[in-house]
Amino acid sequence: MPRLSTVSTSNSESSPAIVAVDLVKKFGSTVALDAVSFTVPRGSVFGVIGPNGAGKTTIMRALLDLIRLTSGHATLLGTDSRNAGPELRRRIGFLPGELILEGRITGRRLLRHYANISGPVPAGRVDELADRLGLDLDRTVRTLSKGNKQKLGIVQAFMHQPDLLVLDEPTSGLDPLMQQVFLGLVDEAREAGQTVFLSSHVISEIQQAADQVAILRDGRIITVAGVEALRDTAIRHLRMSATGITATELYDRLSPLAGLGELDCRPATAGAEATAILTGAISPFVQAISPLRLTNLVVEEPDLEESVLGLYSTPEVARTEAVRS
Repeated sequence: MPRLSTVSTSNSESSPAIVAVDLVKKFGSTVALDAVSFTVPRGSVFGVIGPNGAGKTTIMRALLDLIRLTSGHATLLGTDSRNAGPELRRRIGFLPGELILEGRITGRRLLRHYANISGPVPAGRVDELADRLGLDLDRTVRTLSKGNKQKLGIVQAFMHQPDLLVLDEPTSGLDPLMQQVFLGLVDEAREAGQTVFLSSHVISEIQQAADQVAILRDGRIITVAGVEALRDTAIRHLRMSATGITATELYDRLSPLAGLGELDCRPATAGAEATAILTGAISPFVQAISPLRLTNLVVEEPDLEESVLGLYSTPEVARTEAVRS
């Protein structure tokens, strides 16, 4: 089959970093990806989140043509991934979820080998990354812990400053301090105009890193939304108390509010107290309680994790409308 020509530089640079259209992958009778579509703008951080087995790794391997799709197609940096040659691959940094490394050589020698494949690495870049991650490059790879092997994988993905980073569960095995160092590397990549496509089952990690989030379940994308849009639908726990009002009156005032659930109003000293869960905009709640004489009000930060887990269990139409609204 003849190789397709690469698109012109001007068109390539203006196109999205990733375009995935109706990706389907079947392993026998098992459907691992079911008509998955999304677009990743250049210079952004795009996160895919979902439980283990949702299809995150399959998406990444399919995008890079490490496994062939059953149907559908994808372009990376303006080039059809099925026709990707060495030129495109050098513009991509890939960290697989299951990292297999040659164990008989030092980390430094292994990275030198990867540099010969990926292309030029700026002088001092490897040592800089290793220092930030607390990685000893002169130890034999087989003597490294899981966390240090993961650091080695991060260095090889970032060291040649690729246009596109594809990172599968990149903080697996890292302690909380190193997770923050990694998130700093992601921020720097975004600021440098690089695109980052990462997967995780850790919602807080995606919340800190990503501009957009695709929520994946059973090989299908439930929704794609900006982190702020998800935050707007997130769940807040609240509790309050007021004087000069009975529990019944407080309930009658609060219960009509949209997005207010599990409302519990009880008598309190010289008034009433209430606890509730609030989903969505907080301004109607603030307006409703503004005439009251409050003695206590606590509204927790939006719990994005609770919100996302809720999206897994609600009907698809309702999920999509909740995020769009």
